[in-house]
Amino acid sequence: MFLTISTTGTTEKPATDLGFLLHKHPGRTQAFSTSHGTAHVFYPEATDQRCTAALLLEVDPVALVRRGQGKGRGGAPDAALAQYVNDRPYAASSLLAVALSGVFRTALKGQCTARPELPGQARPLRVEIPVLPARGGAGLVRRLFGPLGWDSVETEPIALDERFPDWGDSRYLRLVLEGELRLEDALRQLYVLLPVLDDSKHYWIAPDEVDKLLRAGDGWLAAHPEHALITARYLARHKRLTQSAMERLELARLAESDGSEAEELDNAVDEPRDTGERSVPLAARRREALLAALREAGAARVLDLGCGEGHLVQALLKDPAFTEIAGVDVSVRALTVAGRRLRLERLGERQSSRVRLFQGSLAYTDKRLAGYDAAVLSEVIEHVDLPRLPALEYAVFGSARPRTVLVTTPNVEYNVRWESLPAGRVRHRDHRFEWTREEFRAWAGRVAARHGYAVAYRPVGDEDPEVGPPTQMAVFTRAADTTESAATTETADTPKEGEAA
Repeated sequence: MFLTISTTGTTEKPATDLGFLLHKHPGRTQAFSTSHGTAHVFYPEATDQRCTAALLLEVDPVALVRRGQGKGRGGAPDAALAQYVNDRPYAASSLLAVALSGVFRTALKGQCTARPELPGQARPLRVEIPVLPARGGAGLVRRLFGPLGWDSVETEPIALDERFPDWGDSRYLRLVLEGELRLEDALRQLYVLLPVLDDSKHYWIAPDEVDKLLRAGDGWLAAHPEHALITARYLARHKRLTQSAMERLELARLAESDGSEAEELDNAVDEPRDTGERSVPLAARRREALLAALREAGAARVLDLGCGEGHLVQALLKDPAFTEIAGVDVSVRALTVAGRRLRLERLGERQSSRVRLFQGSLAYTDKRLAGYDAAVLSEVIEHVDLPRLPALEYAVFGSARPRTVLVTTPNVEYNVRWESLPAGRVRHRDHRFEWTREEFRAWAGRVAARHGYAVAYRPVGDEDPEVGPPTQMAVFTRAADTTESAATTETADTPKEGEAA
């Protein structure tokens, strides 16, 4: 099976930069062992004007049989004949996707030590796959690649037998993609979509395949119109894994959606001031309120749940009173931005030991969240569908059980004071709800009673005498003697590790 990647360039920006991005020298032919044969990388052409890298996977048919190609979940439907006759050595499939991820691992991560400025640059790319199996035909190929930024998605059907045109076309086609993309984006798309189009994987689908899918699909899969089909096929229609992936994709979509409206409101002053004082954006005032509440609680080890791009983590890191800070978010992209904001790679040993970022979904219990003094849910709950909110409640209050939990959320009553917000609109297009002060207090009271916490309420921002503050905050404090009793009151309906409520 065969794949080529080509780019064009100029004397100032030579096309041979492709060699730096792929970490494969254009002047050499290289071979890499894989579980099913040998992958070869070579360059049919390499000039300043045009450069082409080729990946040729030479499949060992004996290894293919020994490893049980076509058997188990995700195997080919013609498993009975797979050891005698199959298309695996010739058609682009999960075999090629795995080889691609192994041979071009660094490029997939968007890393280039020699030329660190190159990975972030979009460049003209042409990807050609001579034989691509496509269950769903050319129409599905265009539906999958079309929304991903390619200017051209060309497909050419391959006849069952050229000697007998009446037999029609096979399920194989030649694919040519052309467009201006970052190389890492193109490689990650191919890694996911090759096995999706083939609709057959050569290995058993394990739970870690969900993480692989979400890593490769970060930044594009959640918003893809065919994300449900892609997820189901990639995970070989494994019901539980597909459901888990879809839930995490939905949370990622909420986290990565366009937040321009919410940012505009957050960066505005919560109400006009005639005092001559410097105007303070609502987002900054919210962070100040959270920091004050954490200091008042005496918290040293703090969780920022749904940390986004790391604004609160950055503020916590500036105060030595907070000895351990963890930022958790479902979005890998948001965590990457947070890492850059915090300049983690430049922090000294002492500072870097105080902070860590990791991916996690608040729809599931997570042992990594246990043992902290305080947890912050700042502008998070309103992005969760109401039927899913009990899962988040249990993951935080029932499983992690920090001594203090701070929750902030918009006060919908205050929306009438935003001149830029049309009547009846929520502050962010992905808000599932926005509560009145009474609704928020009713919810917080139920959660506190259920999990052994006391709760108090504080305004964030200048409080309007009629409609209240722009943001409302609940401060949950756990009674010291409730830890053990709450931990022993799980019922058959209580979500267990790794399960949603």
